[in-house]
Amino acid sequence: MGKTYESITGRLRSFIEAQPLFFTATAPLAADGTVNLSPKGLTGSFAVVDEHTVAYLDFAGSNAETIAHLRENSRITLMWCAFDGPPNIVRIHGRGEPVFRDDPRWTGLLAHFPNLDPSRHGLRAVIVVRATLIRDTCGYAVPLMRYESDRDLHGRRFAREDDESLSAYFTGKDHVATSLDGLPGLPLPLPPTPTTPPPSPRTPTRPS
Repeated sequence: MGKTYESITGRLRSFIEAQPLFFTATAPLAADGTVNLSPKGLTGSFAVVDEHTVAYLDFAGSNAETIAHLRENSRITLMWCAFDGPPNIVRIHGRGEPVFRDDPRWTGLLAHFPNLDPSRHGLRAVIVVRATLIRDTCGYAVPLMRYESDRDLHGRRFAREDDESLSAYFTGKDHVATSLDGLPGLPLPLPPTPTTPPPSPRTPTRPS
């Protein structure tokens, strides 16, 4: 039996924070548009901002479907599966937005990710999601699998890039500035990386 939660607290929060992998799903408004499903990992790249808000770091890649869909309609679902221990699946349905480097909330949001150096991964945006429905289900059919470690390939690839070379890299990709369906994606060129140290994350930052 599935259960609906009022907030992201207690065992629910502990469960999602402990998972090394989660998935995000978005779609455009067009009935014939391309639905997108993406895996997200890298330890330290996800954070619970408050009882109804989560955020994750969006790193360099060859596409920007999630960013494009959120800019158009803000709909998003995040999902976590228990690949070890008791079976469980958690979904957060909500409204999300990509926060870019020139947004005044940028440095405050980064304070929620103290254990990961974003400069090594070509950070493009912080995706902030406000939950509208929080549910779990049994997960009996999810296989048991063992987590070994994060891959180091992404950090090795993008640690050598700076703002200018990252903008050139994204400009050379077919579906970063625009989505597969032609929606506006990542704004280019990238704004410069702010140099102001991030403040303490004591006061939660929420999507506007």
